[in-house]
Amino acid sequence: MAATEISNQPSAVFSPAFTLVDPLSKWQITAQQWLADNNSSLNGLATGVIVFDPSGRALLIQRASTDSMPNKWEFPGGAVDPEDETLLHGAARELWEESGLVATRFTFFVPETPGTEVGTMFTNRNGTKHFCRFTFMAEVEDWEKIVLDPKEHQDYVWATEEEVRTQKIGEREIPITMPPIQALLLEAFRIRQSL
Repeated sequence: MAATEISNQPSAVFSPAFTLVDPLSKWQITAQQWLADNNSSLNGLATGVIVFDPSGRALLIQRASTDSMPNKWEFPGGAVDPEDETLLHGAARELWEESGLVATRFTFFVPETPGTEVGTMFTNRNGTKHFCRFTFMAEVEDWEKIVLDPKEHQDYVWATEEEVRTQKIGEREIPITMPPIQALLLEAFRIRQSL
């Protein structure tokens, strides 16, 4: 693993420019529009982005010890903001904010349950708000340039499918935040291997 660069991201507004495969064009809507189109009473939407390196390993980032679910591992992602042009723009922004990686192309939607287009439902820490996460696979420029914000994440690894499955790299434990996050990662590996 390369040395972890930790830095606060620039305060400039991130304006992603990426391409996408045609089946993902349905995600080129705002969170507000998706909620309205689906008569949803959810409190909001979130996105996640799974990135693979050239060796076929997935990026995992470790939550800060001072954050919720301290020291646990996940893929980059977070809430879609009202200012995000589309769900995919929100995904690209979250990827950049959490890892410093710039999405160049979104390639697949990753469902928790294979064969569906349903996102992953989850609640906030105290269970008072409900959200849905849509997870995508993306290609990035300069995959080796990981930049973490120490207030949110403290380390990163590139993990194989077996390492995600066992939540260990060698003797190092890499506990994943929640079972649905592990399920999404394993489904992304399955999709990638089917290509």
